[in-house]
Amino acid sequence: MNPNFVIFYVDNPPQSAAFYQDLLGRAPVESSPTFALFVLDGMKLGLWSRHTVEPAARAAGGGTELCVAVDGNTRVDEVYADWGRRGLTVAQAPVEMDFGYTFVMLDPDQHRLRVFAPNAG
Repeated sequence: MNPNFVIFYVDNPPQSAAFYQDLLGRAPVESSPTFALFVLDGMKLGLWSRHTVEPAARAAGGGTELCVAVDGNTRVDEVYADWGRRGLTVAQAPVEMDFGYTFVMLDPDQHRLRVFAPNAG
């Protein structure tokens, strides 16, 4: 098994798709009023309407993280500055943790987006 598909339950898939299209710099490969799909390097990100998902989901944003590894602390700081200019809510400012240098921001549905530069070794 090789899990490679993450689904976020969102309030408004077209609005969330526009947010992620801007953030990721690529368009969804599929889009409807209730679902949008992004094909990323090695994985897929689905945005499904929390109002139409079956079976109904109880969880809302914030219970999981979408993580992005980047090369080096400088790149973490660059992404942090870029996303800050875009108005994303900061959940955790850049900080050194046991696994590397990282920050967390939130999407419009409060899903956690973590960017990190892993420690070497």
